[in-house]
Amino acid sequence: MTSPNPSGFPVAALDWLALPGATSVLAVGAGSVGIARRLATPEARIAAVDRDVTRAAAAAAHRPDLTVVAGSPDAIPFAPCLFDQVVIADLLHTLAPRLTLAEFARVLRPGGTLAVVHTGRDDSVPWVRRLGGILRSLDPRAMTDSGYLGTEAAMAHNQYFREVEQRSFRRWVPVGKPELLAMVQASPGIAAAPPDERDRVLAEVGELYDSAARVPDPLLLPYTVACWRAVVDHSELTASLESSDIGLRITL
Repeated sequence: MTSPNPSGFPVAALDWLALPGATSVLAVGAGSVGIARRLATPEARIAAVDRDVTRAAAAAAHRPDLTVVAGSPDAIPFAPCLFDQVVIADLLHTLAPRLTLAEFARVLRPGGTLAVVHTGRDDSVPWVRRLGGILRSLDPRAMTDSGYLGTEAAMAHNQYFREVEQRSFRRWVPVGKPELLAMVQASPGIAAAPPDERDRVLAEVGELYDSAARVPDPLLLPYTVACWRAVVDHSELTASLESSDIGLRITL
């Protein structure tokens, strides 16, 4: 089951992550663009880097005001000290943290900040715990979240962002019965299961929805939005902060 899109992102989290006066923001991964745009002022310049060419092209086509490049987060093709803020959402745990955080530090100006977001399921609500039990009866990995631990470890053990602050926010996403069944069916472990087992799980999820929902109101699916913010520390950076004539370094 996937995380929701940023349209309902908690306002309190945006207020906490925002860097007042930022004039240039880099979104790492096309999925970070929505949050970066909401953090930035209307006058700020926003750029994005994504390692997938198709995603980068789609982001550029949908948002002509963006500077979008296809590139790896651990080899960002932008000039040093170009951005006031780097924003990355639901992606850091999939990357090599040492190389990636060093690149974030390189492209940030002195005093610039890193904003990291990880959205995970909140299992504190009884019906969500029951949903997880149903799904894990077929797919033991369903509704598990190892990404938080990876993100937390990356932010806790690095020399480029030493003074790290962390806060968590709750987000409630309305979900109707058809949407919930579609989310379950799209889960890789469920989708790959034998048809009879998949149908059993979908039937149990449908029964759970009917017992927990108060028609006509939808159920509210809770998420925990974990956020980290930190000011860059260039003192341990081994990469040069001077632009090189070798290779491509994009400026805004």
